[in-house]
Amino acid sequence: MSRTDRRVRKSQEAIKVAVIELMMEKDFDQITIQDISDRADVSRRTIYLHYMDKFDLLDKLIEQHIDEMRELCESTEDDADYKDSGLVWFEYFDNHYLFFSAMLKSKGSLFFHHRFLEFFLQELGKRDNDTPAANSQQLAEGEEVDFQFLGAAIVGVVEWWFKHDKPHPPSFMAQRLGALLELNLKQIGVS
Repeated sequence: MSRTDRRVRKSQEAIKVAVIELMMEKDFDQITIQDISDRADVSRRTIYLHYMDKFDLLDKLIEQHIDEMRELCESTEDDADYKDSGLVWFEYFDNHYLFFSAMLKSKGSLFFHHRFLEFFLQELGKRDNDTPAANSQQLAEGEEVDFQFLGAAIVGVVEWWFKHDKPHPPSFMAQRLGALLELNLKQIGVS
């Protein structure tokens, strides 16, 4: 690995941390490239070498975390229940507290909220291989409502956990959320 590669990675990491820290302080719309540059201690030119604008930076940052979460889910045992999967999720959230806290607490997080919900809807569909959600684009009548409800519930619980500064450990949250998901999926005849 060359020295240049390390510098590039270090600059990119500083830029990502800077935008997250700034989002904890003010709305994303109020953040400028100059703000990010000052906080990351890099030139504006360096930011533009890696990102088209602050929206591209945010998009790539979100995509990185969604991809990492997807990889974690794929590496989880196929027969793992929702409690086990939930533990993987909540440990990841806990390990990336600053990012998720910024995304879920900030007012400019609507784009993230949509992507986060989309991720959980895909995971719910994958987990239940016998459901139309996993087998085709067309859901049976009412199932899209069921999956939207469950996906929104997951996002809502995670959002609550961050907004209340993680009042329970990841294991507790995984246990409760997993039990609720399994109960609701059983009730609607999906699980």
